[in-house]
Amino acid sequence: MGLRYKHALFLNPYFDKSTNSIMRLFPPTGLEYVATSAKNHVDALTLMDLRYEIQYSDPDALCAFIARNGIDIICVGLGWDRQLEEICALLNRLPANIPLIIGGYTATEKVEELFNNCRTVKIIARGEGEETIREILTGVPLEKISGISFRAQNGITHNPHRPLPDINTLANPDRSLRRNIYRFSFGGVNIPSLSFDTVLSARGCPYNCKFCTFSLNPLGQKRAYAAREPASVVEEIAGIAANVILFSDEHFSLNPKRAEEICDLIIARGIKKRFIAQVRLDIARHPGLLAKMVTAGFKSLFIGVESPHDRILTMLNKGFDAKTARESFAILTQYPIYYHGYFIYGNIGETAEEMLEIPRFAREIGVDSITTTKLRIEKFSPLREIAERTPGYHITERGELYSDTFSHAALKKIGKKIKFSFYTLPQVAKIVRKALRINLLTTTDICWILAALPIAIVSMLWREIRKGRLRHTIKHIVEGNTQPAPSPLAR
Repeated sequence: MGLRYKHALFLNPYFDKSTNSIMRLFPPTGLEYVATSAKNHVDALTLMDLRYEIQYSDPDALCAFIARNGIDIICVGLGWDRQLEEICALLNRLPANIPLIIGGYTATEKVEELFNNCRTVKIIARGEGEETIREILTGVPLEKISGISFRAQNGITHNPHRPLPDINTLANPDRSLRRNIYRFSFGGVNIPSLSFDTVLSARGCPYNCKFCTFSLNPLGQKRAYAAREPASVVEEIAGIAANVILFSDEHFSLNPKRAEEICDLIIARGIKKRFIAQVRLDIARHPGLLAKMVTAGFKSLFIGVESPHDRILTMLNKGFDAKTARESFAILTQYPIYYHGYFIYGNIGETAEEMLEIPRFAREIGVDSITTTKLRIEKFSPLREIAERTPGYHITERGELYSDTFSHAALKKIGKKIKFSFYTLPQVAKIVRKALRINLLTTTDICWILAALPIAIVSMLWREIRKGRLRHTIKHIVEGNTQPAPSPLAR
């Protein structure tokens, strides 16, 4: 008996025309896991990433590709709540006679919305889709497939949830399916010495930070922490060509002994890569692990600090206070590792002055670089109840929090002020020096980046001119944090 489908298209639908976007660095790992699970159940499979094949973000070009290659089923991964309007417009132009399946975190969270806005969608795979896609492709009747919602004659049918799979039963992503190499791009110039990949060594998180829903899938089910065997993780790493690898686990060092074992195996096999991992502050309590991570090639750690203020840290249920953050970084900064800190502003009850304390605190504790984001209230976030009962606070359908005191525009201005206050010219110079000193960036990398610098500057200036904000941006860069905070009532 032949296979049900001849040619499946697995599509990462996000496209970003920005030549410097960090969003282009890493592959769509979740989609790759599902595509790998599907590859033996179709005659042919194409994995397409529109961030790199931007020409196919044009519906006519994509439809021509589909027709030319005989594609008879399309699977789309929606992992992020961005560009949804543009993505739906693209999907609505795809051939109505070809089954269209959507999966991923955002697809699961927004089932009804996507069925309403994307009229060509036939099936939404909820939760983790590796097992679901195999049943769809092998022709199991839709009403018998757990974890899907689908269009039926009488409307939308929601089947029961699918149990979360054992992570050790899932095949590693087949990187040979990729049609592009993931490189750092600066000013439109690809830096050939900086190629990127990701490894998922564990899924889930045992912590309960109130702003975070990554430890919950969008069904409201807790994703129990599940870790792969260290040997299988290192075996996967050994087969990766990229020279910079991100451990995309929510907390790489959750089990310090396991993390040490991974480091030991990397060292024993002589694997020479630059590793990045996400960890919690409590890694400072494990100096032996930190030392082994340095030896194994870990160059950068991403840490959620979130706030300088104990009141906000308590509200977010981070499990530490500002004093602990200071003490932890006093230990961490003794190791030749680049530290990137995440901070949240626009918290419930937070003043402008408290938000603008972030850059000073980050520099004080020794964070090398920062990412700041406005507080979002996702569908299953424990903060939703707090926000809804706090007078003057409002949540948009997209989960954006704003208040009668701080509008979206006011928060945007504060966010820019935080960024420009932290990234002063001395701080940028410090970042470059440390990146070279610890070999996060090599001399070759810097030479390529310097060669692309004039193009990047022209590109940035043109973008700011086109958006009519060049003067405003220059003012922010020059003034830093010397001017008073913007009026909280600015609209």
